[in-house]
Amino acid sequence: MVAHAVPDPAEQTPAAMAEHFVLASSRLAELIAILQADGYAVQGPAVRDSAIVIGPLADAAALPHGWTARQEPAGYRLQQRDDAAVFGFTHGADSWKKLLHPARTRLWSAERTATGFAVHEPAPPEAALALFGVRGCDLRAIAAQDRVLMQGAFPDAEYISHREGAFIVAADCAEPSGTCFCTSMGSGPQAGPGFDLALTELDPADPATHRFVVRAGTARGLDVLRRLGLHPAAPADLAAGEASVIKARASMGRQMDPQAARRVLAEQRESAHWQDVAQRCLTCGNCTMVCPTCFCTTVEDTSDLSGDIAERWRLWDSCFSLDFSYVVGGPVRQSAGGRYRQWISHKLLTWYEQFGESGCVGCGRCITWCPVGIDITAEIAALQAAAA
Repeated sequence: MVAHAVPDPAEQTPAAMAEHFVLASSRLAELIAILQADGYAVQGPAVRDSAIVIGPLADAAALPHGWTARQEPAGYRLQQRDDAAVFGFTHGADSWKKLLHPARTRLWSAERTATGFAVHEPAPPEAALALFGVRGCDLRAIAAQDRVLMQGAFPDAEYISHREGAFIVAADCAEPSGTCFCTSMGSGPQAGPGFDLALTELDPADPATHRFVVRAGTARGLDVLRRLGLHPAAPADLAAGEASVIKARASMGRQMDPQAARRVLAEQRESAHWQDVAQRCLTCGNCTMVCPTCFCTTVEDTSDLSGDIAERWRLWDSCFSLDFSYVVGGPVRQSAGGRYRQWISHKLLTWYEQFGESGCVGCGRCITWCPVGIDITAEIAALQAAAA
């Protein structure tokens, strides 16, 4: 495994952030090749199974050129664009969480020997990750999981093994989806701190001028740009990039006041509205599975039929599961309304008490991938209306 330091926010110096260059779309392959040559396992978006999903990225040709996805409550549809935009979409169901905090992780295995048992720990990753095309909302989500799983009182070794040294190439959003509300949560559409490089796509309709404004967020990001030998961005390029971000901010599909949400959740714990939610919610847990900040897990022990091999696995879990709150005597939260209240209250209220910020980044995945179209922003608005 190539050794890389964990990115330090202090590394994002004003001098580095001031560096802006122009990268022709035809040179994305060179950027990916440099990352691969540096020993990174590059992961990025691609079209697969009628969706844009994250996976190993062999080269720039695999990126979703000319594709987008229309999203609405309980609706996702892949559509072809009339241009060659590489990042002409927001995101799919999966997030970078599946790489940094995998849904299924073997913690250890034990094998019977002639003298007892031999315990084997999982091998470390062979290469550090390069995450290509991270949006502002997901960048904030990674920072949230860093705070919980890497910077807390009990650092998670498995998370650190994937997160350590990860190189992040962010991408500003130009066209939010119908369920996005990242502007409300202060996490987009422009990528905030936490990236090594950030791309702003310009003129995807014209192959001759299709390009990216690239800015460096860390010293190692700046080193990659200088190795590419790029020209500094012109004032017109910077203005065009800023205009695309301003347009995206004005075209959010949803909005929510996070401070108002905190107040109403604290005041409406016994609202009758939770019963209305319970009649619609399937308690399937989709919202927690697609949420890029949810981190709850359970542990499962298994053995083979011979009894010679045992394994301990960690699996994603959900507060919508009836057994999630099980204690002696039964589950604490038995109703669907109680479980939905627990989830939304943790995201928008008690996360502040634990971590000093909201647990929601406004990506809208929970709205898109809820089978019955429950909308977190609409539920907050309903609680506010009931309290008025």
